[in-house]
Amino acid sequence: MINITDKILNFIDLHKGEEDKKTVIQNISSTVSFRGSNLWILVCAIIIASVGLNVNSTAVIIGAMLISPLMGPIVGAGFGLGMYDFELLKKSIKNLLIATIASLATSTIYFYISPFKEAQSELLARTSPNIYDILIAFFGGLVGVIAVTRVEKGNPIPGVAIATALMPPLCTAGYGLALGNFKFFLGAMYLYTINCVFICIATFVIVNYLKYPITRQLDTVHQKRVKYIITILILFLIVPSIYFAYQLFIQKNYTFKTETFIRKEFLDNDYPIIYKNIEYNTNPKRIELAFLTKKFNDAEIINLNKKLTEYDLKNTRLIIKQDTFNLSKDIMNKINSSKNLVDQKDVLINDLRNQLSQYQFKNLQIGSEAKILFPFVTSLSIGNYSSEHKDSRTKIIPIILFQSKKDITSETKEKLKSWLKVRLQKDSIEVYRQSVPEIKTLKK
Repeated sequence: MINITDKILNFIDLHKGEEDKKTVIQNISSTVSFRGSNLWILVCAIIIASVGLNVNSTAVIIGAMLISPLMGPIVGAGFGLGMYDFELLKKSIKNLLIATIASLATSTIYFYISPFKEAQSELLARTSPNIYDILIAFFGGLVGVIAVTRVEKGNPIPGVAIATALMPPLCTAGYGLALGNFKFFLGAMYLYTINCVFICIATFVIVNYLKYPITRQLDTVHQKRVKYIITILILFLIVPSIYFAYQLFIQKNYTFKTETFIRKEFLDNDYPIIYKNIEYNTNPKRIELAFLTKKFNDAEIINLNKKLTEYDLKNTRLIIKQDTFNLSKDIMNKINSSKNLVDQKDVLINDLRNQLSQYQFKNLQIGSEAKILFPFVTSLSIGNYSSEHKDSRTKIIPIILFQSKKDITSETKEKLKSWLKVRLQKDSIEVYRQSVPEIKTLKK
């Protein structure tokens, strides 16, 4: 049994393949300082990362993380703390502050002068850290320090630089400062602090495990004080991150229930949805939907709202948009709020806006003409439906909904469709009939 235990311990022993401790300490000390070339490399990396976040390019952001020399002073602080080398610790913290200020200044200036101010998904991802970011930082730091202490460094270092992601939070904080958005700034700086502290703590753990020489002997009281400070710092950072992780879990769970509700109540009943908007941060929460052909009466909408509780969607209101004009306006507002910053897409959005306004303007006129030519038509409305083709082209097809009290023959409907094609000057349109409910009078 003892032999098996010894073999297992020997198998996982980190002392195997370890670099000479003096050499490691010299290498770490040389990467701590931010002077000359290191500072220039940092500034260039910050600009590259800022551009990547600005244009939402993951590849560019990864490239910036690989270039960045920010890991040097953080690992140096971990070594200084683990060896009680307070000179190395002070030097590391000082240079980390210099690097942080330089990075914040560079990213703030970039985003201030950049014409593109829209917050992309890569930026938003760095504003709400949680417990998972702590795990990534800690275990990423462990991998990085283990690699640093090896004779053969191997491939882990680039992976650690990407996983721990020190550059993007700093750039996001600069974005928040440039736009005066302190929620973004504080969230990003919290994520950056988490990464720095837990990489440093991971380094402290490995340095103690590998028994690096203690530079300054401390008595038991001072050693305990250092450990208490580290513990308090860990708790100070972990508690808020657990809260954010819980909030993320609640939101994901709510989204799953919402999608289940929409699928079972609408999609499984063949009601095509042309507009969907879920507002999680309102009170009550809102699910906004619009459908291609299906129209719901007040009783059906009330019944659907009651069904929300069956899916555990509490404090939620279902809003079904059935007015063509307001729906088009909502779609345009959504497009405007998340518009792409590429010029060609801006042109496309403006073109779509013009087309929508054009069809809205002609609704009443075409409806009046249709009633004269086709007396069975009681009302008529026109909207647009966009569909993606295999060649990535978007085709916009007019959708016409008309109401009539009685059903009509396919021949009559085809005549109406032919006239609308000529009137709208379109090769392809879709025409759907909606019956008008009869109003029964109550007998006295």
